[in-house]
Amino acid sequence: MAYLISEEANDLLQDVREFCENEVKEQCKEFDKSGEWPKEIYDKAIEMQLHSLEVPEEYGGPGLSRVDVAALIEEMAIADAGFATTISASGLGTKPVLIAGNEEQKQHVCSQIIEGGFGAFCLTEPGAGSDAGAGTTTAVKDGDEYILNGRKCFITNGGIASFYCITAMTDKSKGVKGISMFLVDAGTPGLSTGNEEDKMGIRTSNTCDVVLEDCRIPAANLIGQEGKGFGIAMKTLDQARAWMGCVAAGIAQRGINEAIAYGKERIQFGKPIIRNQALQFKIADMAIKTETARQMVAHALTKMDLSLPHSKEAAIAKCYASDIAMEVASEAIQMFGGYGYSREYPVEKLLRDAKIFQIFEGSNEIQRIVIANNTIGR
Repeated sequence: MAYLISEEANDLLQDVREFCENEVKEQCKEFDKSGEWPKEIYDKAIEMQLHSLEVPEEYGGPGLSRVDVAALIEEMAIADAGFATTISASGLGTKPVLIAGNEEQKQHVCSQIIEGGFGAFCLTEPGAGSDAGAGTTTAVKDGDEYILNGRKCFITNGGIASFYCITAMTDKSKGVKGISMFLVDAGTPGLSTGNEEDKMGIRTSNTCDVVLEDCRIPAANLIGQEGKGFGIAMKTLDQARAWMGCVAAGIAQRGINEAIAYGKERIQFGKPIIRNQALQFKIADMAIKTETARQMVAHALTKMDLSLPHSKEAAIAKCYASDIAMEVASEAIQMFGGYGYSREYPVEKLLRDAKIFQIFEGSNEIQRIVIANNTIGR
């Protein structure tokens, strides 16, 4: 593992590697076929508190640095990207509260995580993907309550979350400056889920619509101030993007691992194919790109730990890592030849898993806009 991590994290890394090898890697093959959310695997992960790695120490978390956590998340991603996505997306659902919530809200969501719950972040709508200002979900103040109506889509952990951080328009006339952020607990009347996605990849994660129909919540569930929701969402994504780069790097590393193992076993022209220089060069390029992605993730997370500006670095980490995850997965399939195209072998799944990382939490086209704006200036 090329992350420079603490002794405590290194000890935990061995436990995570053993858990993933014994409880995740092979088991997720069947769940990838069925599309069923593997609750029993997540229950075991919760027992190990793997779902609470990003909870701050003052709220009961392990007190690890972000780079420490990245090493653990990548190990999960090497075993199964959907599993790692579920764990990471729960942290995404918690971030708006940790960024802008009050003390009571922070205590509330962190205690739910520690007790075995998951979080979900609800920004995307059927008509509002990259253009958040086109959202139609509304929140109307009614005395000491807000009434939420609308539909969110493609919500990771939507069907299994204990709480949701949801953006809604409190003043449509102001565009993105009219967006506010709300904390809504699962089980609140008027909140339901539906349209569970039958996805191409990361099929061991849950993705579905979150529907709000006259959903009443206390006014105290407003996160931050009215009209500040878009800014909170962007700060949330600025942090979360690096984690998606981390998972993408794990997919790429799995591709390298599988290609090397197969290359040593497959005999052609009287020798293992890995002894062919052309294929060695493929492995070298795969390793160069994966390590570069990993170090960009570590750099972005280090800047976060130091409370330094990190928008550009996080966007580069997510964009580059997801692009090379697709490339490395494709090259791994190429090294397997015809077998790589068969679902009997593990590498075709890596390509299916990798694609979404170029799309969600800001498409790579959006990432390039972020990178360009931070590079060129205004």
